[in-house]
Amino acid sequence: MPAMPFAQPGGAPATLTAFRGHPVLVNLWATWCAPCVKELPALDALAASSTGKMAVIAVSQDMNGDSDVQPFWKSHNIKALTAYTDKANKLMTAMGAAELPVTVLYDSKGKEVWRVAGGKDWNGPEMAKLLAEAK
Repeated sequence: MPAMPFAQPGGAPATLTAFRGHPVLVNLWATWCAPCVKELPALDALAASSTGKMAVIAVSQDMNGDSDVQPFWKSHNIKALTAYTDKANKLMTAMGAAELPVTVLYDSKGKEVWRVAGGKDWNGPEMAKLLAEAK
């Protein structure tokens, strides 16, 4: 799990390592990415149902940070996910991601378990099977 900082809403620094101790599902996305936008409501529902079991972290790669993401979050009624941002795309680079969306599952010790690229149906059986690997 990369320790590269990204931003909490309002700009305070955050790192993935702060979430160790639980499995962490990290989704890199952007407001202009149609597959990203399509999968966000399901990721939001997953975050709500995973409280205490797995951290679901969505990190926007929008270059304008909060000024793009906060209005988007409100207009799309995203409630359980926190609107993290990485306007310099440093986390994306540290994770070796080349496209959006990309989602990576880390185990409770910070080791990568799997990654998927492209929009996914987080409520479907394929993702349920992969998410069962979260430990």
